[in-house]
Amino acid sequence: MTAPRAQVTAQRPRTTTGTPRRPAAPARTSAPRPGTARPRSGSGSGSGSGRPRPTGAQRTRKPAGRRPAPTRTRTPGALRRWRDRLGVLTGATLAALLLLGVLTQPPTEAGQVPEASTDDAQSTATTVAEATARYRDALAEAAAASARAQQARDAGTAAQADVAAARAAVGDLAAATYERTAEQRWPLGRLSVDAPAATADVLHAASLVEHLTDARDAQVARAAQAAVDAAQHTDEAAAAEDAAAAARTRAAAVLTEIHGIVATLDPRTSAQWAGLSTSPASAEQQERNATALAGWQSYLDRLVAAGITPPTAAELTDAADLPGGLAPLRDGSGTPVPGVATAYADGQTLTVLPAETIAAVSAAFAQLGRPYLAGQSGPDGYDCAGLTATAWTQGGLGLAGDLAGQWAQGTPVPSGQLQVGDLVFSTRSTSGLDDVGLYLGGTSVLSASADRRQVAVHEVGDLTTAVRVTVPPAAPTPLPVPAAGPATCSAPPPAPVTAASPAEAAWGGWSNGQIPADQLCGIGPAHRLRCDAAAAYTAMSAAYQAAFGTPLCITDSYRSFAAQVDAHVRKPAITAVPGTSNHGWGLAVDLCGGINVFGTAQTAWMQLNAGHFGWVHPDWADARGQNPEPWHWEYGSLA
Repeated sequence: MTAPRAQVTAQRPRTTTGTPRRPAAPARTSAPRPGTARPRSGSGSGSGSGRPRPTGAQRTRKPAGRRPAPTRTRTPGALRRWRDRLGVLTGATLAALLLLGVLTQPPTEAGQVPEASTDDAQSTATTVAEATARYRDALAEAAAASARAQQARDAGTAAQADVAAARAAVGDLAAATYERTAEQRWPLGRLSVDAPAATADVLHAASLVEHLTDARDAQVARAAQAAVDAAQHTDEAAAAEDAAAAARTRAAAVLTEIHGIVATLDPRTSAQWAGLSTSPASAEQQERNATALAGWQSYLDRLVAAGITPPTAAELTDAADLPGGLAPLRDGSGTPVPGVATAYADGQTLTVLPAETIAAVSAAFAQLGRPYLAGQSGPDGYDCAGLTATAWTQGGLGLAGDLAGQWAQGTPVPSGQLQVGDLVFSTRSTSGLDDVGLYLGGTSVLSASADRRQVAVHEVGDLTTAVRVTVPPAAPTPLPVPAAGPATCSAPPPAPVTAASPAEAAWGGWSNGQIPADQLCGIGPAHRLRCDAAAAYTAMSAAYQAAFGTPLCITDSYRSFAAQVDAHVRKPAITAVPGTSNHGWGLAVDLCGGINVFGTAQTAWMQLNAGHFGWVHPDWADARGQNPEPWHWEYGSLA
């Protein structure tokens, strides 16, 4: 209320003396209290000097023998009062601005969506990844317990068969004994002093009877022991099944925990999660990855701008009973698309995906650039099924780790109804289902395919073989092609090897040492590798640093043809002929810091852990190899 009062006062008429008119102070009959100003007249001046009388705080005792200090010139009362009022007004205005700054967000441009904290996204990714690891550990424990249960059941079955065989043998012996005469059962009764010549035969017959009795007793004992073994194996199987059931219960609880996180995840956090990848890729691939990521994050921003909270898959099951504000999404023929919905926002329709799909796709984007590693499901590398299984598990839906299992968990989707997050498979006549990735729209798929060597976005021509895992199948769906062998994740067939062209090491169509710089990725100020090898090296170096306190020490990596020539001139006895060096493919490194010596703790760590990251020590460089080089390590298999 300060500012309005100041404005009203400024409009009041002034007196001829230039001071604003104000009511006179009430008269006081008592003397003023010490430290207070005396009452002033209506004109605001004191009687006598006409100068305002100083207050108690302004009075000072005059030192003896000194002249009084000159009095400062006072600001006229009207100006002083305006100054005070403006000070109050300014203070109130600043306080209001500060309060608004605390209570409100800074203004954004039209259409701009406030971003979530990267720390929130990193925390979410870490929490979900740790939960996924616990989920897999529980499943692995359940599988191991189930395997023990099966082994116990198999052993129990064998023991029961042994019981049956022993009992059958006892029965045969008992039947043979029953069919014998009394004389045959008791041959010693034929012993006689009158027939000494028959003694040997009688004793022999007695021995046979004793042998048969021993055999019968042995079979009886065998049957009894086999029965005990069978009961023990039955108990072991039951205990193992209980352990498997408990482990599966824990796995289900962890999956429920993940699903709870996913179901309440802010799309802004998902957008940040999707952008967490820091793994390198070639310039061309990096551009393709970035374009797809930007499109995904833009979709999530539109959800935020429209105020849409992604529903769970269960909430989108019935197209006739969708959450408020959502309508069925229909394909070109008007048929409702199962598992998704649509909303109207900003003058246009917006597809609404389930919360599980948003989390799974964001989790997959966060792995961009990680190397392809056969048989792995992260976190340092993936194969095609490993990536999709990990992404969807982090989306709150446990997915099998093999292609056939993943196909069985989803409902086939016609190409005209494909939605982001659907699993798109490729097939080969020799191996059946051969590759899988997450659909991103258009003809783009995100996968960990062997021919791409990394988790990457690429184009797929055939989109006819796909399933939607957020819509469980009503009945088992036959495989599109019979399984005829293990999946290769679209690995290119091996090229013939010749002496002039070691094709097993070649890639990209370039010659050894002639690889363009934009196809390589840096692993330090002066070192480069093929990008998947660089990503794997970076992860391995981080693990090494956790063990030894320092990153890997490196002296050599990719070696151009010119560098090979220079090295061969200087060290002809220990370097390869230019154009044949494994370093010329960007898939080999020379290390130092203890790894350059056999028998050190650092070398032992590499021998134990490097294979997990796809790095191997070739046989020829082993301590007993043709050319011992403890420092030389290669990515993949280089002959």
